[in-house]
Amino acid sequence: MKQYFYIFLALLTFTACSTNPEANSDDDDDMEMENPESTSPNILLVIADDMGLDATPGYNIGNIKPNMPDLQSLMNSGIKFNNLWANPVCTPSRGTIITGKYGFRTNVLAVDDVLSTSETSLQKYLDTNTNNAYAHAVIGKWHLSTDLNHPNDMGVDYYAGFSGGGLRSYFDWTLNTNGTTSSSTDYTTTKFTDLAIDWVGAQTKPWFLWLAYNAPHTPFHVPPNNLHSQGTLASDDASINANPLPYYMAAIEAMDTEMGRLINSLSAEEKENTIIIFIGDNGTPGQVVQEHHRRRAKGSIYQGGVNVPMVISGKDVTRANASEDALINATDLFATIADIAGTGTTEINDSKSFKELLSTTSSTGNRDYVYSENDDYTIRNSTHKYIYFSDGSEALYNLGNNPLENPNLLNANQLPLSSADAEIKDVLTAKVQEIRD
Repeated sequence: MKQYFYIFLALLTFTACSTNPEANSDDDDDMEMENPESTSPNILLVIADDMGLDATPGYNIGNIKPNMPDLQSLMNSGIKFNNLWANPVCTPSRGTIITGKYGFRTNVLAVDDVLSTSETSLQKYLDTNTNNAYAHAVIGKWHLSTDLNHPNDMGVDYYAGFSGGGLRSYFDWTLNTNGTTSSSTDYTTTKFTDLAIDWVGAQTKPWFLWLAYNAPHTPFHVPPNNLHSQGTLASDDASINANPLPYYMAAIEAMDTEMGRLINSLSAEEKENTIIIFIGDNGTPGQVVQEHHRRRAKGSIYQGGVNVPMVISGKDVTRANASEDALINATDLFATIADIAGTGTTEINDSKSFKELLSTTSSTGNRDYVYSENDDYTIRNSTHKYIYFSDGSEALYNLGNNPLENPNLLNANQLPLSSADAEIKDVLTAKVQEIRD
């Protein structure tokens, strides 16, 4: 009996000291949940080319709007931002997003300026600060250099698109894929979407896709009929030049249709884990701008040039059908995307994360001011906007009273500034000098 008792004790001790397989399984599950690659959201940044508030559904400027059910769906389930400032033209806006810096710091201030490869791109930053947790790609318009290898030299894993600012045709163009060119006769908006669907489908870890459509940038044209609802449009140049607005709207609608096709190509699980950011890179071109004067549209630092749409929906965006008035710079997309990706970044360079606005309301957001520039420069707070022109003249507008920037409170024909307006001007001019010093 004593022999059996010792055997029983030995077995009991062995069992107590053995590893519990169920406990191990739980630990493994916990470790998997903490693995950034298993929890990090996918990030889709969609950039429309030359699309201002007047050409975007949901904004109260512009009488003629494109039919964009897919963008409207993102608005219904997410947030429409009313006060995003970009740069007035393509290249500088893209430069500020990819570096988180104002253009005067990178010398990217005008169309066709070249971004130095010494700058740290958002893609490189994600690699370094997430331990390469993200796959990333840029598909579509690059416009930061005409060097075919420039996107890859900036740290982009996969690039497919075209390098310059515009194309002569949406239907006959040269595709650059990681530095290798080929001819394409596919409609660019469709081709970029096909490439995006293929790339996303090949990913095995969280991804960041920068999808830069060249729509609705000129040349105005007739997209494939199944992509838009503008009806039968004549395709001759005389008809287009006589009334370009429906062609511009058709290109926007085609972009929305294809963006929707990309989103719908995601599995339910992948879609649930994807945050979608839609923006315009600058205002509407003068030929088709609504309400703003054509000289206060794309290319200018008036509201028609710099105040652009942004809609965010998807993973961890808990505010549905929300309208947000916080002041946001295009530079802020750098820190915000980095923050979403789990880097812990809330502020870097000229970029401030607004990630918290995706789930909570704020009376002001993270910024008291936003800034933009070309040869001139401008700054605004919640109510007023100051402009300094390269010829030394100035303007001050009360956007709370008139969002279309009229009248100029500094005009000699106007009454002297009120003490309140004078104080605001002093604050704005001091702040803009602080930024530029």
